[in-house]
Amino acid sequence: MGAVVSCIKSVIQAIGACLMSIVNAIGAIFHAIINGIVSVFDIIISCLTCGRAGRKRTRVTSRV
Repeated sequence: MGAVVSCIKSVIQAIGACLMSIVNAIGAIFHAIINGIVSVFDIIISCLTCGRAGRKRTRVTSRV
């Protein structure tokens, strides 16, 4: 009887691992799509503002 329970437990764990892999893959796909969209908007904004948007101005000072 213990072997049957162990077998069923293993099958359920395998199904759970498979479902989690599918969910992780879907999440990775959405993450890649969103990163791509953000990159496209970043490029468009950079072109429209001649690359000046979002950059911090740094002053170069030299001490002698």
